[in-house]
Amino acid sequence: MGLILFPDDGENSSPDVSWSYSGFAAFRRHLAETEGVVLSEMQGFGGEHPWSEVSTALEPLLDHPDDGGDDLSPAECASILVRLEAITDQWAREHSDQLLQEHIKDARQLTGVLRLCIEKDVPLVFL
Repeated sequence: MGLILFPDDGENSSPDVSWSYSGFAAFRRHLAETEGVVLSEMQGFGGEHPWSEVSTALEPLLDHPDDGGDDLSPAECASILVRLEAITDQWAREHSDQLLQEHIKDARQLTGVLRLCIEKDVPLVFL
């Protein structure tokens, strides 16, 4: 069981990115840590800190239910894309272990999906 993120363009051939729930949790945790956010301290993840106290372009991705929930708009995808590309480049320059290599691969797949959402002006769906 897992989740899939894909552009809501009605085409089965469009790229997507998928994770197991635990894999997505690890990916988001690492993204959040890179942004200086400890997910376990945030509302919705067992903590008390509200998301209004966090300033990151990744907030719509980090503060989203694992599946379901509202789609991310093309504008949200655009802001996420810029920051995600910068983080992916940063991770690629680090001495990396196998898990970081997996996160880099997943981030690059996600950037492709985000780019398509922006180009087609369609939302990103979590399923």
